[in-house]
Amino acid sequence: MDGLDTAIAADTRRRVAAAHARIDARELPAPSELDAIRGLTGIGAYLLRQPYGGEELRAVLEYLVRLTTPLHHDGEVLPGWWTDSGPDGRADTRFPGGHGNTGMAHGIAGPLALLALASLRGVVVQGQLAAIATVCSWLDSWRSSTDAGRIWPYWITRPQLRAGRAPAPGNQRPSWCYGTAGVARAQQLAALATGDAARRVAAEDTLTRALTDPRQLTATTDPSLCHGYAGLAHIAHRVAADAVPGNAARLDARIPHLLSLIDPAGASPRRTAAALIGDASGLGLLDGAAGVALAALSCSPASTPNSSWDSCLLTVRPAHPLT
Repeated sequence: MDGLDTAIAADTRRRVAAAHARIDARELPAPSELDAIRGLTGIGAYLLRQPYGGEELRAVLEYLVRLTTPLHHDGEVLPGWWTDSGPDGRADTRFPGGHGNTGMAHGIAGPLALLALASLRGVVVQGQLAAIATVCSWLDSWRSSTDAGRIWPYWITRPQLRAGRAPAPGNQRPSWCYGTAGVARAQQLAALATGDAARRVAAEDTLTRALTDPRQLTATTDPSLCHGYAGLAHIAHRVAADAVPGNAARLDARIPHLLSLIDPAGASPRRTAAALIGDASGLGLLDGAAGVALAALSCSPASTPNSSWDSCLLTVRPAHPLT
């Protein structure tokens, strides 16, 4: 390992130890403990791509398995990933008693995707497949079936948890960070890891229907990778690569339209990327031009098929098992 890998390994051990101590104390986690942006899921995505694998990756997976064990807190039984704050990690009067986040960026879809990706790469710890099943079952219990397909709420509040009823779905964007697109990819990966053919087809169909629903597309209002058209095109591209043939064809057919929403003039992905990078404003990955450009290029027929630039997003399936 070089110096950076050594520092990340030490930080991982420290964070995992703190997380286990928190669970032992029956306290609820902060989003930054577990999520893909700031937490152990994001670190796990990095470790999964290292050629040596390492004990730190297994420690993260063991933590995520334990995270799926319910917690007894304040006289109630809560999912182990239930946080006592709002989605931004701060106290929020809109979330009395905290919330259970379903999203890929800050919620349980991120850990689900990492557990599945590790399984697909041959890295499996005790209880991992059972943990995948637990998360999938919880997500199943909170989805709504509508004329536009399956929709998951961004989060569940404590009053909703007590009532056992999901909120009526509104016109919400089906983005990577929150919503149907990210959750559908996590579900597809979980299905591939567990051999669940029905869940795989359902996840692919769910994304296809979301990308053809005018209401959900209207709710998407920017080009970004995180929560815009670029993210939808990118996830469609990744899901199609692992989909059954009929679903793959339908998803591939949606990508040109999604890219056209980024550039109504109809430029090629390479010209669109060049124009975006040439714009000095907003060059970031998640919300800026760099992410949009990468998504546009990766959806191009001339893209490198084995590129894994999106490993941090937990959307790309490992090409080979870890040895």
